[in-house]
Amino acid sequence: MSRVQLALRVADLEAAVGFYSRLFDTAPAKRRPGYANFAIAEPPLKLVLLEGEPGEATRMDHLGVEVPSQEEVAAATDRLADAGLATRVEDNTTCCYAVQDKVWVTGPGGEPWEVYTVTADARPDLEGQTAAELSQVAGDGACCRPEGSDTDARLAASCC
Repeated sequence: MSRVQLALRVADLEAAVGFYSRLFDTAPAKRRPGYANFAIAEPPLKLVLLEGEPGEATRMDHLGVEVPSQEEVAAATDRLADAGLATRVEDNTTCCYAVQDKVWVTGPGGEPWEVYTVTADARPDLEGQTAAELSQVAGDGACCRPEGSDTDARLAASCC
């Protein structure tokens, strides 16, 4: 099953987790320092919350399509390239506390899109921990943006 991903950067992660838990009537599927994600069945949505700066307004960080297999990422890469879109492939990258294969494209307004699959969990030892300083350990989402995008954090962080 494929599903759309919406990644939001939020100033108050705890408040956002509480709100979206109530809105979608479900608990986060993964909860790590500076990060939470919800695997929502109906509507099919992967909602990712990335901790931002205090006082910062919530904003869209990036968009994506989660697919079930590496073969589907490869097929999407070929299809997007054949459609004339500039693609950037990242295989076996650790991001958002998961090992992923993905391809990035950028929309006309500069919005970053990824087509990705999760191949393994990363840092399961941090599940349920929320200390903000631990988000610097590995893969809190600071790396979940395509290189060169307006939201590219690779200059400040090197988790991918």
